[in-house]
Amino acid sequence: MDWDDLRYVLAIARGGSLAAAGRALAVNASTVHRRLDGLEARLAVRLFDRTPSGFHPTGAGERMIDAADRVEHEIIAVDRDLTGRDTRLSGRLRITSSETLAYRLLTDELASFRRHHPGIHLELLLDNRQFDLSRREADIALRATRPTQGDLFGRKIADIVWALYGSAEYLAGHGGGDGDDDPLRGHDLIGWEQAVTQVKVAGWLAANAADDAVVYRSSSIINQLVAVKAGIGLAILPCYLGDPEPDLRRAGPIIDDVTTELWVITHKALKQTARVRAFLDLVGEGLSRRRALLEGRQAAAQAPSRAVG
Repeated sequence: MDWDDLRYVLAIARGGSLAAAGRALAVNASTVHRRLDGLEARLAVRLFDRTPSGFHPTGAGERMIDAADRVEHEIIAVDRDLTGRDTRLSGRLRITSSETLAYRLLTDELASFRRHHPGIHLELLLDNRQFDLSRREADIALRATRPTQGDLFGRKIADIVWALYGSAEYLAGHGGGDGDDDPLRGHDLIGWEQAVTQVKVAGWLAANAADDAVVYRSSSIINQLVAVKAGIGLAILPCYLGDPEPDLRRAGPIIDDVTTELWVITHKALKQTARVRAFLDLVGEGLSRRRALLEGRQAAAQAPSRAVG
């Protein structure tokens, strides 16, 4: 038995199917099937029951999964510790971020980073889910939440504030909501898919807007921005996304109840790695210089002075 055998067992257990395991391992499902059959034949034991609902570990499979999980944990820990001693400004750096932050702010900072450190190769993972930094799914995360795990190191960059936005053309025909106790009233709204419940602003909109007022739904904030620019209606957007758009206007005040925070986070064992340290210093400082935009103060002249919360 070798580590590859354990990797395949773990991937099947976590994915529940050959196809899911193949995607996780970057191989096709037939390769996973062949490896599992070969391992079971060598061990003369069945590791998974094949059912219509997926692959379920047997008792022997559970024992191997437990062992594989411990081996993986140790391998990752050794890799993390050795990487933490790396003083070279070269190698790969995996960063995870939201699509909106990458679209508006992060990519410019990454371009500056590459000019300063051409030996470091960047890999940007755009996903709203939280990658596990302890398992080295990413080296650095830009998140809208404060880190709570004891093995993570984080630096707060700024608050992220949100407001209601509409296109200049739409607002000219419907009014901007300034001075109105309810800036949502009487407007077509752009919101989230009803299945989306984990996003703070989606919950706020569901609680404060009539369901039939939401005429367009999307799980992508970038797509919501495009829909606002097309004049479909109003949407709640982060101010760093809405304020720089020349054809958009704030249609209401900053909504205090949906304010989040921007943190740059890494694992404590990696924070002194040369390329991680360089990222925290250069990109962290670059984003900090955008604090006025992130906190909605860059467009203060056009924004209503009161806040909703």
